[in-house]
Amino acid sequence: MIAILPAGVEHLDQWAQLRHQLWDEDPVAAHRDEAAEQLADAERFLNLVAVDDGTVVGFAEASIRHEYVNGCEGSPVVFLEGIFVAPSARRTGLARQLCARVAEWGRARGCAEFASDAWHDDVESHAFHVAAGFVETERVVYFRQEL
Repeated sequence: MIAILPAGVEHLDQWAQLRHQLWDEDPVAAHRDEAAEQLADAERFLNLVAVDDGTVVGFAEASIRHEYVNGCEGSPVVFLEGIFVAPSARRTGLARQLCARVAEWGRARGCAEFASDAWHDDVESHAFHVAAGFVETERVVYFRQEL
């Protein structure tokens, strides 16, 4: 049976490995440091891990955002910063369970909206978001110019 738990320092090493699978641009050590920083700010961040027989097989990271969030009408907004389930635990409803726990946390903190984002070409993530109850609100392409 997979348990969804608040992440703790005892989960950092395995959690960082999963973060690296989701966001492979940074080394595992950097992910561990960032996760530890989030644990230190429990008012702003929710960090959940899914544990199966002592092994972290998934995580969800969320924050409370008070600044404008694209596609939202109010503030504060609970924002899904990242979610990942190991291939061995996929197609079990675990990601939706993690999202439901994030939504509960957001509601308890006065949020009326739950937001997330995904890269424009990440159709797998788009499909997950729709399955989890999200509705696409807008698409944005960012530009910059060096001065």
